[in-house]
Amino acid sequence: MNALVHGLHHFTLRCDAEDLDGLRDFYVRALGLVPGARPDLRFAGCWLYAAGQPVVHLYASGRAASPEAVALDHIAFRASGLAATRRRLDAEGIGYTEAPVPGWTLHQLFIRDPLGLKLELTFDLADEAGDAP
Repeated sequence: MNALVHGLHHFTLRCDAEDLDGLRDFYVRALGLVPGARPDLRFAGCWLYAAGQPVVHLYASGRAASPEAVALDHIAFRASGLAATRRRLDAEGIGYTEAPVPGWTLHQLFIRDPLGLKLELTFDLADEAGDAP
């Protein structure tokens, strides 16, 4: 049977208008996402891209309940460049925790965005030449 779902396309965060610039800047600084084209929608917002794909949509229509209130634990991104990511986060003053996955070649970094949403960056160490945990 073929999979109906092929991967994560994007996720959307609702925020207050005054939070929009700070959220955009966080995702650019922390994850290296790039603001890009966005349709002319009813509310202000920003689409943030990775490798030409919009992966985070910011929607300034008023802040939703906290992520915990809707049972959302975290959003995970496949990432590469573990050592470079540590340097980037350190340089930006963004705290993170690390969690190697026991028995697997996966290594995770966890950060929180300005709204408190937990983000996971998952690195496959088998693909990380010279990048030790």
